Amino acid sequence: MSRRLVILDRDGVINHDSDDYIKSPDEWRPIAGSIEAISRLSNAGFDVAVATNQSGIARKYLDVPTLQAIHDKMRRAVRDAGGNIGKIVYCPHLPEDGCDCRKPGVGLLQRISHELDVPLENVPMIGDSERDIAAARAVGGRPILVLTGNGGASAEALRADGEPPEIFADLAAAATFLLDEAHQRER
Repeated sequence: MSRRLVILDRDGVINHDSDDYIKSPDEWRPIAGSIEAISRLSNAGFDVAVATNQSGIARKYLDVPTLQAIHDKMRRAVRDAGGNIGKIVYCPHLPEDGCDCRKPGVGLLQRISHELDVPLENVPMIGDSERDIAAARAVGGRPILVLTGNGGASAEALRADGEPPEIFADLAAAATFLLDEAHQRER
């Protein structure tokens, strides 16, 4: 059986987002059900990766060691729930820097694909923003929007574009759907 991969955005999908940025481990608060959803996915054989824009680094709101501490807290929470996050990649740049890694650019997704040696075609990519969906589409992934974080406003804009992605209330609901779908395929 080939490896299964799911790529998650962080802020607004796994944890509550903040207009003031998540600047410390104390400010990182998981959305209800998200940690358990990641655990269920990883226990069902999905490689779980996280791709996150973190311009707070370029803005000097936090440094790389602090970001690492935030990610350590997130990984510990998932491990404590019996699961695993296999890979976390981030873009530290400002939107105006013109890098290829900041979503909707595809650099982070390509890095995950390369490092895990898994093609991105039809890989579920779960986010809460239009840029997450655009990045997923650009690499031939399977864009999934959750309504947590910025998802409500993003859903309206994406519906207005005429090609809305799959939409779920939150990461827990999206994970349940993906797991049910995988179970049906295995029958």
